[in-house]
Amino acid sequence: MKVQLPTLVASMAIVLATAQAHAQSSRYPDRPVKVVVAFAPGGNNDVPVRIVTVKLGELWNVPVIVDNRAGAGGIVGTDFVAKAAADGYTLLNCNSATHGANPALHKKLPYDAVNSFSAVALIGSAPNVVLVPSNSPIRRMQDLLEQAKASPGKLAVGTAGIGSTQHFSLELLKTMTSTTIAHLPYRGGSLALSDVMAGQVPAAITGLPTALSAIKAGKVRALAVTSAERSRHLPDLPTVAESGVAGYDVTTWTGLCAPAGTPRPILEQLDADVRRALDAPDTRQKLLDAGVEPTYVPADRLASLIANEVARFSKIVTAAGIVPEQ
Repeated sequence: MKVQLPTLVASMAIVLATAQAHAQSSRYPDRPVKVVVAFAPGGNNDVPVRIVTVKLGELWNVPVIVDNRAGAGGIVGTDFVAKAAADGYTLLNCNSATHGANPALHKKLPYDAVNSFSAVALIGSAPNVVLVPSNSPIRRMQDLLEQAKASPGKLAVGTAGIGSTQHFSLELLKTMTSTTIAHLPYRGGSLALSDVMAGQVPAAITGLPTALSAIKAGKVRALAVTSAERSRHLPDLPTVAESGVAGYDVTTWTGLCAPAGTPRPILEQLDADVRRALDAPDTRQKLLDAGVEPTYVPADRLASLIANEVARFSKIVTAAGIVPEQ
């Protein structure tokens, strides 16, 4: 049988590329791994990522570096990873904001939330929480809503920034209660928390992991959590739904993704190692102590979740009358 030279060369190239990918994955990781968080340190996603990456570093015996690249509501850091080498050494903390809120808020992004990434695994979930200063006359969620209705547009609520899940929590609250509330976007939930603790803003919505220690220390007053059910960390704190906004539910999730095209063996190892990290009792306890519910979900289910999140947040954008940016 006569084999054409171009065909033979092409076949050999495929074999060599496959062998090289397997060789690389067999010794992965053999150098530091970077995990990009597209928001400021101390936020709802940064906290659980740091806990899990410590355990991954122990499992791999290589440094795992958390790189906070905040900007444009998470777009800057997310785009950085989308364009990074697909070799498993630059990962992204994909979450409700980067892969749900931003695609709903922006018609044109420099990346595709679904096709520019390969899902690795979900690592946790948590509600947001509505806060006021500890000396505020507002003591219940109902009081906050009554004030908003009495003085439309005068009540201001801080969030982690435009496109954050806290921003969407506020927009959904405004829509479902027919209230007008001013939005104060910060560059991260920890900054919003600092200002509400200092009494610089009358209220804020932050992630529970960001605010839990301050709540327990009495430095800030929590009015309600945004999830459908109460948090095990604050069992006496009602939900927004229990406070008179029936059907209200915003629960955030956080996970790890890699650039599209990352070799399958590396993705499979990452998935397995994230599960090992979450199964470790010390990691689980640290996540729980931080207000995060350890929630392992494998790559295929995370990919489905991401696709569904875009639709979920798009509905909130439509209901709130927000015009997506071009």
